[in-house]
Amino acid sequence: MQYHFLIIPIVALGMMLAAYSDNNAALDTIRQQGELVVLTRNAPTTRYEGRDGPSGPEHDLVTQFARQHNLKVRFKIFNSTDDIITAINAGEGHIAAAGLTYTEDRNDDGFIFGPEYQEVQQQVVCRRNNGSLPKSPDDLIDLKITVIENSSYQETLNSLKADYPKLQWQTVTDLDTEQLLEQVWRKKIDCTLADSTIVSISRRYHPELIVAFTIGEPQAMSWMLAPQWKNLNSTLETWFEQIEENGFLATVHERYYGHVEIFDYVDVRAFMRRIKKRLPQYIETFQTAGKQHNIPWTLLAAQAYQESHWRANAKSPTGVRGIMMLTLNTAKAVGVKSRLNAIQSINGGAKYLNKMIKRIPDSVKNENRLWYALAAYNVGYGHLNDARKLTAKLGKNPDLWVDLKEVLPLLSQKKYYSELKHGYARGTEPVLYVQRIRNYRQLLEETLKQKLANK
Repeated sequence: MQYHFLIIPIVALGMMLAAYSDNNAALDTIRQQGELVVLTRNAPTTRYEGRDGPSGPEHDLVTQFARQHNLKVRFKIFNSTDDIITAINAGEGHIAAAGLTYTEDRNDDGFIFGPEYQEVQQQVVCRRNNGSLPKSPDDLIDLKITVIENSSYQETLNSLKADYPKLQWQTVTDLDTEQLLEQVWRKKIDCTLADSTIVSISRRYHPELIVAFTIGEPQAMSWMLAPQWKNLNSTLETWFEQIEENGFLATVHERYYGHVEIFDYVDVRAFMRRIKKRLPQYIETFQTAGKQHNIPWTLLAAQAYQESHWRANAKSPTGVRGIMMLTLNTAKAVGVKSRLNAIQSINGGAKYLNKMIKRIPDSVKNENRLWYALAAYNVGYGHLNDARKLTAKLGKNPDLWVDLKEVLPLLSQKKYYSELKHGYARGTEPVLYVQRIRNYRQLLEETLKQKLANK
Protein backbone atom coordinates (compact mmCIF):
# COMPACT_ATOMS: atom_id res chain seq x y z
CA MET A 1 0.00 0.00 0.00
CA GLN A 2 2.85 2.35 0.76
CA TYR A 3 4.11 2.06 -2.81
CA HIS A 4 0.76 3.20 -4.22
CA PHE A 5 0.91 6.40 -2.21
CA LEU A 6 4.41 7.04 -3.55
CA ILE A 7 3.66 6.21 -7.17
CA ILE A 8 0.76 8.66 -7.54
CA PRO A 9 2.73 11.81 -6.71
CA ILE A 10 5.72 10.57 -8.70
CA VAL A 11 3.51 10.05 -11.77
CA ALA A 12 1.90 13.47 -11.25
CA LEU A 13 5.30 15.07 -10.84
CA GLY A 14 6.48 13.39 -14.01
CA MET A 15 3.51 14.76 -15.92
CA MET A 16 4.15 18.26 -14.56
CA LEU A 17 7.81 18.10 -15.50
CA ALA A 18 6.91 16.89 -18.98
CA ALA A 19 4.46 19.75 -19.44
CA TYR A 20 7.03 22.22 -18.13
CA SER A 21 9.60 20.79 -20.53
CA ASP A 22 7.16 21.08 -23.46
CA ASN A 23 6.39 24.69 -22.58
CA ASN A 24 10.05 25.61 -22.34
CA ALA A 25 10.77 23.77 -25.58
CA ALA A 26 7.98 25.70 -27.32
CA LEU A 27 9.29 29.05 -26.06
CA ASP A 28 12.85 28.13 -26.99
CA THR A 29 11.72 27.17 -30.50
CA ILE A 30 9.95 30.51 -30.94
CA ARG A 31 13.08 32.34 -29.79
CA GLN A 32 15.12 30.36 -32.30
CA GLN A 33 12.63 31.27 -35.02
CA GLY A 34 13.28 34.90 -34.11
CA GLU A 35 9.80 36.18 -33.31
CA LEU A 36 6.39 35.49 -31.82
CA VAL A 37 3.86 35.91 -34.63
CA VAL A 38 0.52 37.23 -33.40
CA LEU A 39 -2.59 37.54 -35.55
CA THR A 40 -4.94 40.42 -34.81
CA ARG A 41 -7.06 43.10 -36.44
CA ASN A 42 -7.00 46.88 -36.47
CA ALA A 43 -9.64 48.08 -34.00
CA PRO A 44 -9.88 50.09 -30.75
CA THR A 45 -10.59 46.92 -28.76
CA THR A 46 -7.60 45.02 -30.21
CA ARG A 47 -4.65 46.95 -31.70
CA TYR A 48 -4.46 50.35 -33.38
CA GLU A 49 -2.13 53.29 -33.92
CA GLY A 50 -2.56 55.64 -30.97
CA ARG A 51 -1.08 59.05 -30.23
CA ASP A 52 2.06 57.40 -28.81
CA GLY A 53 2.34 54.53 -31.28
CA PRO A 54 0.76 51.06 -31.31
CA SER A 55 -1.92 50.70 -28.63
CA GLY A 56 -4.96 48.63 -27.70
CA PRO A 57 -5.86 46.00 -25.09
CA GLU A 58 -4.58 43.03 -27.10
CA HIS A 59 -1.41 44.90 -28.10
CA ASP A 60 -0.57 45.70 -24.48
CA LEU A 61 -1.21 42.16 -23.26
CA VAL A 62 0.81 40.54 -26.06
CA THR A 63 3.68 42.98 -25.63
CA GLN A 64 3.85 42.31 -21.89
CA PHE A 65 3.73 38.54 -22.42
CA ALA A 66 6.55 38.73 -24.96
CA ARG A 67 8.65 41.00 -22.73
CA GLN A 68 8.38 38.65 -19.76
CA HIS A 69 9.35 35.65 -21.88
CA ASN A 70 12.13 37.38 -23.83
CA LEU A 71 10.35 37.14 -27.17
CA LYS A 72 10.22 39.53 -30.11
CA VAL A 73 6.75 40.17 -31.50
CA ARG A 74 5.47 40.61 -35.02
CA PHE A 75 1.80 41.44 -35.47
CA LYS A 76 0.00 40.31 -38.61
CA ILE A 77 -3.11 42.38 -39.30
CA PHE A 78 -6.22 40.78 -40.82
CA ASN A 79 -9.47 42.37 -41.93
CA SER A 80 -11.90 40.02 -40.20
CA THR A 81 -12.24 37.61 -37.33
CA ASP A 82 -13.06 34.82 -39.76
CA ASP A 83 -9.80 35.43 -41.65
CA ILE A 84 -7.88 35.37 -38.36
CA ILE A 85 -9.43 32.09 -37.22
CA THR A 86 -8.76 30.49 -40.60
CA ALA A 87 -5.16 31.71 -40.58
CA ILE A 88 -4.35 30.61 -37.02
CA ASN A 89 -5.82 27.17 -37.68
CA ALA A 90 -3.57 26.96 -40.74
CA GLY A 91 -0.54 27.76 -38.59
CA GLU A 92 0.17 31.23 -40.01
CA GLY A 93 1.04 32.47 -36.53
CA HIS A 94 1.57 31.26 -33.00
CA ILE A 95 -1.28 33.12 -31.28
CA ALA A 96 -4.41 34.95 -32.37
CA ALA A 97 -5.15 37.86 -30.03
CA ALA A 98 -8.10 39.66 -31.57
CA GLY A 99 -10.98 39.90 -29.11
CA LEU A 100 -12.05 36.33 -29.90
CA THR A 101 -14.89 34.77 -27.93
CA TYR A 102 -15.09 31.15 -26.90
CA THR A 103 -18.17 29.54 -28.44
CA GLU A 104 -19.48 25.99 -28.50
CA ASP A 105 -19.32 25.83 -32.30
CA ARG A 106 -15.69 26.94 -32.35
CA ASN A 107 -14.85 24.45 -29.62
CA ASP A 108 -16.65 21.66 -31.49
CA ASP A 109 -14.66 22.57 -34.60
CA GLY A 110 -11.47 21.83 -32.67
CA PHE A 111 -10.08 25.33 -32.30
CA ILE A 112 -7.64 25.68 -29.39
CA PHE A 113 -8.42 28.44 -26.91
CA GLY A 114 -6.18 29.80 -24.20
CA PRO A 115 -7.37 30.89 -20.75
CA GLU A 116 -10.28 33.31 -20.32
CA TYR A 117 -9.18 36.87 -19.55
CA GLN A 118 -12.34 38.94 -20.00
CA GLU A 119 -16.10 38.54 -20.34
CA VAL A 120 -18.27 40.25 -22.94
CA GLN A 121 -22.00 40.34 -23.56
CA GLN A 122 -23.54 40.22 -27.01
CA GLN A 123 -25.89 43.14 -27.58
CA VAL A 124 -28.45 44.06 -30.21
CA VAL A 125 -27.57 47.60 -31.27
CA CYS A 126 -29.90 49.94 -33.16
CA ARG A 127 -30.20 53.71 -33.65
CA ARG A 128 -32.15 56.21 -31.62
CA ASN A 129 -35.10 57.87 -33.34
CA ASN A 130 -35.18 55.29 -36.12
CA GLY A 131 -38.49 53.64 -35.36
CA SER A 132 -39.50 51.72 -32.27
CA LEU A 133 -36.69 49.81 -30.58
CA PRO A 134 -36.88 46.02 -30.51
CA LYS A 135 -37.22 44.55 -27.04
CA SER A 136 -36.83 40.85 -27.82
CA PRO A 137 -35.72 38.53 -30.66
CA ASP A 138 -39.33 38.39 -31.81
CA ASP A 139 -39.18 42.13 -32.60
CA LEU A 140 -36.22 41.57 -34.95
CA ILE A 141 -38.22 39.56 -37.45
CA ASP A 142 -39.26 42.50 -39.64
CA LEU A 143 -36.02 44.45 -39.29
CA LYS A 144 -32.96 44.57 -41.53
CA ILE A 145 -30.30 42.80 -39.46
CA THR A 146 -26.73 42.40 -40.69
CA VAL A 147 -23.86 40.57 -39.00
CA ILE A 148 -20.43 39.29 -39.98
CA GLU A 149 -20.35 35.92 -41.68
CA ASN A 150 -19.01 33.01 -39.59
CA SER A 151 -18.94 35.20 -36.49
CA SER A 152 -20.11 34.47 -32.96
CA TYR A 153 -23.04 36.77 -33.76
CA GLN A 154 -24.15 34.57 -36.65
CA GLU A 155 -23.82 31.59 -34.33
CA THR A 156 -26.15 33.31 -31.87
CA LEU A 157 -28.72 34.08 -34.55
CA ASN A 158 -28.59 30.48 -35.78
CA SER A 159 -29.45 29.35 -32.25
CA LEU A 160 -32.31 31.86 -31.99
CA LYS A 161 -33.82 30.71 -35.27
CA ALA A 162 -34.88 27.43 -33.66
CA ASP A 163 -37.32 29.39 -31.48
CA TYR A 164 -37.98 32.18 -33.99
CA PRO A 165 -38.14 30.46 -37.40
CA LYS A 166 -39.17 33.68 -39.20
CA LEU A 167 -36.01 35.45 -38.08
CA GLN A 168 -33.90 36.54 -41.06
CA TRP A 169 -30.59 38.36 -41.41
CA GLN A 170 -27.84 39.18 -43.86
CA THR A 171 -24.15 38.40 -43.51
CA VAL A 172 -21.16 40.31 -44.85
CA THR A 173 -17.49 39.49 -45.25
CA ASP A 174 -16.10 42.89 -46.24
CA LEU A 175 -17.03 44.85 -43.08
CA ASP A 176 -15.99 44.52 -39.45
CA THR A 177 -18.16 45.01 -36.36
CA GLU A 178 -17.20 48.66 -35.94
CA GLN A 179 -18.14 49.36 -39.57
CA LEU A 180 -21.48 47.60 -39.16
CA LEU A 181 -22.20 49.79 -36.13
CA GLU A 182 -21.47 52.80 -38.31
CA GLN A 183 -23.91 51.40 -40.90
CA VAL A 184 -26.56 51.31 -38.16
CA TRP A 185 -25.69 54.89 -37.22
CA ARG A 186 -26.04 55.98 -40.86
CA LYS A 187 -29.47 54.22 -41.02
CA LYS A 188 -28.30 51.88 -43.79
CA ILE A 189 -29.29 48.88 -41.69
CA ASP A 190 -31.68 48.69 -38.74
CA CYS A 191 -29.62 46.76 -36.20
CA THR A 192 -26.60 44.53 -35.73
CA LEU A 193 -25.07 42.38 -33.00
CA ALA A 194 -21.84 43.37 -31.27
CA ASP A 195 -19.83 42.62 -28.15
CA SER A 196 -20.36 45.00 -25.24
CA THR A 197 -16.71 46.13 -25.32
CA ILE A 198 -16.99 47.22 -28.95
CA VAL A 199 -20.32 48.94 -28.32
CA SER A 200 -19.00 50.89 -25.33
CA ILE A 201 -16.24 52.39 -27.50
CA SER A 202 -18.25 52.90 -30.70
CA ARG A 203 -21.12 54.81 -29.16
CA ARG A 204 -18.65 57.45 -28.01
CA TYR A 205 -18.20 58.44 -31.65
CA HIS A 206 -21.75 57.62 -32.73
CA PRO A 207 -23.85 58.60 -29.70
CA GLU A 208 -27.16 57.81 -31.42
CA LEU A 209 -26.34 54.11 -31.17
CA ILE A 210 -28.35 52.42 -28.46
CA VAL A 211 -28.40 48.93 -26.96
CA ALA A 212 -31.88 47.53 -27.59
CA PHE A 213 -31.34 44.39 -25.50
CA THR A 214 -28.74 41.79 -24.63
CA ILE A 215 -28.68 38.23 -25.91
CA GLY A 216 -27.62 35.11 -24.04
CA GLU A 217 -25.11 34.72 -21.27
CA PRO A 218 -21.76 36.54 -21.05
CA GLN A 219 -19.05 34.97 -23.20
CA ALA A 220 -15.39 34.45 -22.40
CA MET A 221 -12.70 36.16 -24.46
CA SER A 222 -9.52 34.17 -25.06
CA TRP A 223 -6.49 34.00 -27.27
CA MET A 224 -6.48 31.21 -29.83
CA LEU A 225 -3.49 28.96 -30.49
CA ALA A 226 -2.26 27.37 -33.69
CA PRO A 227 -2.64 23.56 -33.44
CA GLN A 228 1.12 22.94 -33.47
CA TRP A 229 1.59 25.42 -30.61
CA LYS A 230 -0.99 24.05 -28.20
CA ASN A 231 1.80 23.33 -25.69
CA LEU A 232 1.93 27.08 -25.02
CA ASN A 233 -1.44 26.88 -23.30
CA SER A 234 -0.17 26.05 -19.82
CA THR A 235 2.39 28.87 -20.12
CA LEU A 236 -0.47 31.23 -20.95
CA GLU A 237 -2.53 29.94 -18.04
CA THR A 238 0.32 30.62 -15.60
CA TRP A 239 0.99 34.05 -17.07
CA PHE A 240 -2.63 35.20 -17.03
CA GLU A 241 -2.89 34.08 -13.41
CA GLN A 242 0.17 36.18 -12.62
CA ILE A 243 -1.09 39.36 -14.31
CA GLU A 244 -4.45 38.96 -12.63
CA GLU A 245 -2.75 38.74 -9.25
CA ASN A 246 -0.28 41.60 -9.81
CA GLY A 247 -2.91 43.97 -11.24
CA PHE A 248 -1.58 44.31 -14.79
CA LEU A 249 -4.72 42.79 -16.35
CA ALA A 250 -6.94 45.18 -14.39
CA THR A 251 -4.69 48.10 -15.38
CA VAL A 252 -5.07 47.29 -19.08
CA HIS A 253 -8.83 47.05 -18.72
CA GLU A 254 -8.90 50.35 -16.83
CA ARG A 255 -6.73 52.01 -19.48
CA TYR A 256 -9.11 51.25 -22.33
CA TYR A 257 -12.51 50.80 -20.73
CA GLY A 258 -12.39 52.46 -17.30
CA HIS A 259 -13.57 55.83 -18.59
CA VAL A 260 -16.32 54.58 -20.91
CA GLU A 261 -18.59 53.30 -18.16
CA ILE A 262 -20.18 56.75 -17.94
CA PHE A 263 -22.25 57.56 -21.02
CA ASP A 264 -24.55 60.55 -21.38
CA TYR A 265 -26.10 60.86 -24.83
CA VAL A 266 -27.04 64.53 -24.47
CA ASP A 267 -23.64 65.45 -23.05
CA VAL A 268 -21.72 63.70 -25.82
CA ARG A 269 -23.82 65.36 -28.50
CA ALA A 270 -23.21 68.79 -26.95
CA PHE A 271 -19.49 68.13 -26.68
CA MET A 272 -19.24 67.17 -30.35
CA ARG A 273 -21.00 70.41 -31.36
CA ARG A 274 -18.73 72.52 -29.17
CA ILE A 275 -15.59 70.96 -30.66
CA LYS A 276 -16.65 72.67 -33.89
CA LYS A 277 -17.99 75.94 -32.48
CA ARG A 278 -16.08 76.81 -29.31
CA LEU A 279 -12.77 74.95 -29.37
CA PRO A 280 -11.13 76.57 -32.45
CA GLN A 281 -10.58 79.90 -30.67
CA TYR A 282 -8.63 78.18 -27.86
CA ILE A 283 -6.69 75.43 -29.66
CA GLU A 284 -3.46 77.39 -30.07
CA THR A 285 -3.51 78.41 -26.40
CA PHE A 286 -4.03 74.81 -25.28
CA GLN A 287 -1.22 73.64 -27.57
CA THR A 288 1.20 76.30 -26.33
CA ALA A 289 0.40 75.71 -22.66
CA GLY A 290 0.61 71.94 -23.10
CA LYS A 291 4.03 72.17 -24.73
CA GLN A 292 5.34 74.59 -22.10
CA HIS A 293 4.23 72.44 -19.17
CA ASN A 294 4.78 69.01 -20.76
CA ILE A 295 1.11 68.04 -20.70
CA PRO A 296 -0.83 66.67 -23.71
CA TRP A 297 -2.83 69.62 -25.01
CA THR A 298 -5.86 67.44 -25.66
CA LEU A 299 -5.87 66.54 -21.97
CA LEU A 300 -5.85 70.25 -21.03
CA ALA A 301 -8.66 70.91 -23.48
CA ALA A 302 -10.70 68.02 -22.08
CA GLN A 303 -10.10 69.25 -18.54
CA ALA A 304 -11.16 72.76 -19.48
CA TYR A 305 -14.35 71.40 -21.01
CA GLN A 306 -15.11 69.46 -17.84
CA GLU A 307 -14.51 72.62 -15.83
CA SER A 308 -16.34 75.24 -17.90
CA HIS A 309 -17.59 73.79 -21.21
CA TRP A 310 -14.98 76.10 -22.81
CA ARG A 311 -16.58 79.28 -21.53
CA ALA A 312 -13.98 81.93 -20.65
CA ASN A 313 -16.41 83.87 -18.45
CA ALA A 314 -17.65 80.88 -16.47
CA LYS A 315 -18.41 81.51 -12.81
CA SER A 316 -19.69 79.36 -9.98
CA PRO A 317 -21.34 80.20 -6.63
CA THR A 318 -18.33 78.62 -4.86
CA GLY A 319 -15.99 81.32 -6.14
CA VAL A 320 -14.12 79.57 -8.95
CA ARG A 321 -13.79 81.45 -12.24
CA GLY A 322 -12.76 81.18 -15.87
CA ILE A 323 -12.24 78.51 -18.48
CA MET A 324 -10.13 76.41 -16.03
CA MET A 325 -12.35 77.38 -13.06
CA LEU A 326 -9.48 78.43 -10.79
CA THR A 327 -9.94 79.39 -7.16
CA LEU A 328 -8.62 82.79 -6.12
CA ASN A 329 -5.80 81.19 -4.10
CA THR A 330 -4.77 78.90 -6.94
CA ALA A 331 -4.80 81.80 -9.41
CA LYS A 332 -2.48 83.81 -7.16
CA ALA A 333 -0.18 80.81 -6.67
CA VAL A 334 0.32 80.38 -10.45
CA GLY A 335 0.51 84.08 -11.31
CA VAL A 336 -2.91 84.57 -12.90
CA LYS A 337 -4.09 88.17 -12.54
CA SER A 338 -7.42 87.79 -14.35
CA ARG A 339 -9.16 84.43 -14.12
CA LEU A 340 -11.62 85.51 -16.80
CA ASN A 341 -8.80 85.95 -19.31
CA ALA A 342 -8.78 82.67 -21.24
CA ILE A 343 -5.06 82.71 -22.06
CA GLN A 344 -4.08 83.41 -18.45
CA SER A 345 -6.53 80.83 -17.14
CA ILE A 346 -5.37 78.04 -19.46
CA ASN A 347 -1.71 78.73 -18.73
CA GLY A 348 -2.42 78.92 -15.01
CA GLY A 349 -4.39 75.68 -15.04
CA ALA A 350 -1.62 73.93 -16.96
CA LYS A 351 1.01 75.23 -14.56
CA TYR A 352 -1.00 74.06 -11.55
CA LEU A 353 -1.63 70.61 -13.07
CA ASN A 354 2.08 70.28 -13.83
CA LYS A 355 2.83 71.03 -10.17
CA MET A 356 0.42 68.29 -9.15
CA ILE A 357 2.05 65.80 -11.51
CA LYS A 358 5.46 66.57 -10.01
CA ARG A 359 4.11 66.01 -6.48
CA ILE A 360 2.87 62.52 -7.30
CA PRO A 361 5.31 59.91 -5.89
CA ASP A 362 7.71 58.31 -8.38
CA SER A 363 6.20 54.92 -7.58
CA VAL A 364 3.10 55.98 -9.54
CA LYS A 365 3.92 55.24 -13.17
CA ASN A 366 2.78 56.12 -16.69
CA GLU A 367 -0.76 57.40 -17.23
CA ASN A 368 -1.59 56.77 -13.59
CA ARG A 369 0.34 59.97 -12.79
CA LEU A 370 -2.03 62.00 -14.95
CA TRP A 371 -5.15 60.52 -13.34
CA TYR A 372 -3.73 61.09 -9.85
CA ALA A 373 -2.83 64.69 -10.67
CA LEU A 374 -6.28 65.38 -12.08
CA ALA A 375 -7.89 63.85 -9.00
CA ALA A 376 -5.67 66.03 -6.79
CA TYR A 377 -6.58 69.09 -8.91
CA ASN A 378 -10.22 68.33 -8.11
CA VAL A 379 -10.22 67.14 -4.50
CA GLY A 380 -6.89 68.43 -3.20
CA TYR A 381 -3.52 66.74 -2.78
CA GLY A 382 -4.07 66.11 0.94
CA HIS A 383 -7.20 64.07 0.31
CA LEU A 384 -5.47 62.21 -2.52
CA ASN A 385 -2.64 61.29 -0.16
CA ASP A 386 -5.17 60.14 2.46
CA ALA A 387 -6.79 57.94 -0.19
CA ARG A 388 -3.43 56.40 -1.12
CA LYS A 389 -2.75 55.51 2.52
CA LEU A 390 -6.24 54.05 2.91
CA THR A 391 -5.78 52.07 -0.32
CA ALA A 392 -2.64 50.45 1.10
CA LYS A 393 -4.36 49.80 4.42
CA LEU A 394 -7.15 47.97 2.61
CA GLY A 395 -4.64 45.70 0.89
CA LYS A 396 -4.84 47.32 -2.53
CA ASN A 397 -2.14 48.99 -4.63
CA PRO A 398 -1.88 52.73 -3.84
CA ASP A 399 0.05 53.31 -7.09
CA LEU A 400 -2.68 52.10 -9.45
CA TRP A 401 -5.64 54.26 -10.43
CA VAL A 402 -7.77 51.14 -10.89
CA ASP A 403 -7.46 50.52 -7.12
CA LEU A 404 -7.42 54.12 -5.94
CA LYS A 405 -10.66 55.01 -7.72
CA GLU A 406 -12.41 52.26 -5.74
CA VAL A 407 -11.17 53.72 -2.45
CA LEU A 408 -11.63 57.47 -3.03
CA PRO A 409 -15.44 57.33 -2.51
CA LEU A 410 -14.80 55.94 0.99
CA LEU A 411 -13.51 59.37 2.03
CA SER A 412 -17.13 60.42 2.52
CA GLN A 413 -17.80 57.64 5.05
CA LYS A 414 -17.18 58.48 8.71
CA LYS A 415 -15.87 54.98 9.33
CA TYR A 416 -12.86 55.87 7.15
CA TYR A 417 -12.44 59.66 7.11
CA SER A 418 -12.46 59.93 10.90
CA GLU A 419 -9.05 58.25 10.93
CA LEU A 420 -7.55 60.24 8.07
CA LYS A 421 -5.42 63.37 8.41
CA HIS A 422 -7.52 65.58 6.15
CA GLY A 423 -10.89 64.13 7.12
CA TYR A 424 -14.04 64.17 5.04
CA ALA A 425 -14.08 64.59 1.26
CA ARG A 426 -16.63 63.97 -1.47
CA GLY A 427 -14.46 61.21 -2.89
CA THR A 428 -16.81 60.18 -5.66
CA GLU A 429 -16.38 63.55 -7.39
CA PRO A 430 -12.69 63.18 -8.36
CA VAL A 431 -13.41 59.70 -9.73
CA LEU A 432 -16.14 61.04 -12.00
CA TYR A 433 -13.99 64.07 -12.81
CA VAL A 434 -11.14 61.92 -14.09
CA GLN A 435 -13.39 59.54 -15.99
CA ARG A 436 -15.19 62.35 -17.78
CA ILE A 437 -11.95 64.09 -18.75
CA ARG A 438 -10.58 60.84 -20.15
CA ASN A 439 -13.78 60.37 -22.11
CA TYR A 440 -13.71 63.91 -23.53
CA ARG A 441 -10.06 63.54 -24.48
CA GLN A 442 -10.69 60.30 -26.34
CA LEU A 443 -13.63 61.84 -28.19
CA LEU A 444 -11.63 64.93 -29.06
CA GLU A 445 -8.64 63.00 -30.38
CA GLU A 446 -10.82 60.69 -32.46
CA THR A 447 -12.70 63.67 -33.91
CA LEU A 448 -9.46 65.41 -34.84
CA LYS A 449 -8.11 62.21 -36.40
CA GLN A 450 -11.22 61.80 -38.55
CA LYS A 451 -11.04 65.45 -39.56
CA LEU A 452 -7.46 65.00 -40.77
CA ALA A 453 -8.35 61.79 -42.59
CA ASN A 454 -11.14 63.56 -44.49
CA LYS A 455 -8.90 66.40 -45.73
